[in-house]
Amino acid sequence: MAAAALDALQRALREFPAAARELSVPLDVPYLDEPPTPLHFYRNWVCPNRPCIIRNALKHWSALQKWSLPYLRATVGSTEVSVAVTPDGYADAVRGDRFVMPAELRLPLSYVLDVLEGQAQHPGVLYVQKQCSNLPTELPQLLSDLEPHVPWASEALVHKDHYENLYCVVSGEKHFLLHPPSDRPFIPYELYTPAPYQLTEEGTFKMVDEEAMEKVPWIPLDPLAPDLTQYPSYSQAQALRCTVRAGELLYLPSLWFHHVQQSHGCIAGEDTQATQGKALSRPSRASLGEVGGIKRGTLMFRSLFSPQ
Repeated sequence: MAAAALDALQRALREFPAAARELSVPLDVPYLDEPPTPLHFYRNWVCPNRPCIIRNALKHWSALQKWSLPYLRATVGSTEVSVAVTPDGYADAVRGDRFVMPAELRLPLSYVLDVLEGQAQHPGVLYVQKQCSNLPTELPQLLSDLEPHVPWASEALVHKDHYENLYCVVSGEKHFLLHPPSDRPFIPYELYTPAPYQLTEEGTFKMVDEEAMEKVPWIPLDPLAPDLTQYPSYSQAQALRCTVRAGELLYLPSLWFHHVQQSHGCIAGEDTQATQGKALSRPSRASLGEVGGIKRGTLMFRSLFSPQ
């Protein structure tokens, strides 16, 4: 009896993603040519938990015209910022039987810009970001180039528990691979010992186990080149792919799995309400490289705005 019930449950889980797709998951991430009204955003995107890309959402931000590397160098170049550093652009990712996290340094932004422009050398890949927030706390001089919040999102999200992501690109572009929460039965998880990178005086990287911490559940496969022999069920998952360009905003609903790449020197911001969706292999926090061609780095400014 118990075996039959378990078989029925497993069959229902296998069939659920297809039913969810027929009901509410789009085949592609839709584009809106202009910002929606709060009611339209809440009814058509937030409630059904569907992503969308909104064009012309940031056109009134002066940052779109001003935030070049020379402008950042002149305005905040002397400011020390938090920088995540990894040997290959992969952080918060699986390496063997370890869950690796970036080394964290404090560096003048002008030096990071020198590395981005090839005028200086530094071991590994640099990523200007801070997990909770770096724009208000480290670079407040840039706040006047932005709106404090996105009005139509603020009004809509006040009606929902804040577990949403808003990604906006100021310069360059971000490439997203997304899976809806209903693909969870096909996405593997394993437990890994957390091990942050340390940068040695010789300029090499070593992983240092954090034995006192609990093991981290994480997704072991690379969605760009999945090992379907080891993880055959992943072949049943159906990813959505989209590109977010300068001036555009991606609404990523809660609990969506996401894998992110970006162009070299990309300047982008993210506002995450309470928690992020599940990150797939290389999350936005440190997804700096592309398979077969690691880029030198990028800039990520978090908490550009926050729905009130």
